[in-house]
Amino acid sequence: TCYVDDMGMLASGTDFNPNGSTCAIEGILSPDGRIFGKMGHSERYDPDLTKNIPGNKDQKIFESGIAYFL
Repeated sequence: TCYVDDMGMLASGTDFNPNGSTCAIEGILSPDGRIFGKMGHSERYDPDLTKNIPGNKDQKIFESGIAYFL
């Protein structure tokens, strides 16, 4: 996954790429899809955090991971 700007282009500035990662990389996935490395902090999600930005920002990554193993 990667950080993009309002136009969907890779983000180089900190307005859209808060950590300044090279090539706007936010996360990586292993070829078999079993390992996911992520820069963004999904655990810090709050329903009011992005209330002025449309779309569902809760990625439910931890809930999905737990459900997989239960």
